[in-house]
Amino acid sequence: MKHSILLIDDDQELCSLLKEYFTAEGFEVAMAHTGTEGLKLALKQNFDLILLDVMLPEMDGFEVLKALRVQKMTPVIMLTAKGDDFDRIFGLELGADDYIPKPFNHRELLARVKAITRRVDHYKQHSPDDTFTIHQLRLDVASRSATVNGEMLSLTGTEYEVLHLLVRTAGEVVDKQTISRQVLGRPLVPYDRSIDMHVSNVRKKIAALSEHTYIKTIRGAGYIFLKA
Repeated sequence: MKHSILLIDDDQELCSLLKEYFTAEGFEVAMAHTGTEGLKLALKQNFDLILLDVMLPEMDGFEVLKALRVQKMTPVIMLTAKGDDFDRIFGLELGADDYIPKPFNHRELLARVKAITRRVDHYKQHSPDDTFTIHQLRLDVASRSATVNGEMLSLTGTEYEVLHLLVRTAGEVVDKQTISRQVLGRPLVPYDRSIDMHVSNVRKKIAALSEHTYIKTIRGAGYIFLKA
């Protein structure tokens, strides 16, 4: 089955090139050139992935992502200006799964897209009955969900994968490079704060439901999910 991508970008020439490129790679591609149009399509249809530009007419990419996350957890890769750390960090805080700066190499973008769609495929095809319970946190692998004190955590796919990795290695320090490779499907590059932001988002969502400290930062080493 073909994976479906929604490309939201006001650069129509770039959109046409990307559509041709991804179609040749076996993807179905829909396009929108304004934030309003893109959000409407994203909410109406079920896409496997959304490529979302930051600079858009009518609604910018951040507004689109914020509104989308109220109703859907569709994976999102933000297309950001090269060197603009604020855009990257803010997008991750709002629930983006990954980002890639413009101008980008099409092959690198394809690799990012395939890393996320592989995760989608794994979810659809595998339903292990494993569950993990540590303190008040319960993680259900089959439904890819987590609860704290019986309350559901609203996690993006990437946030769930980060939590799952830390939970199943509870008591062990996991370095950021390992998390990036296993969760994002790519090596972590210098000054890349993606993993820090995903872990921070997970912490904030847990903290809203529990005062217990679950994830500890080990400076210079990585993160550890505390068993006790």
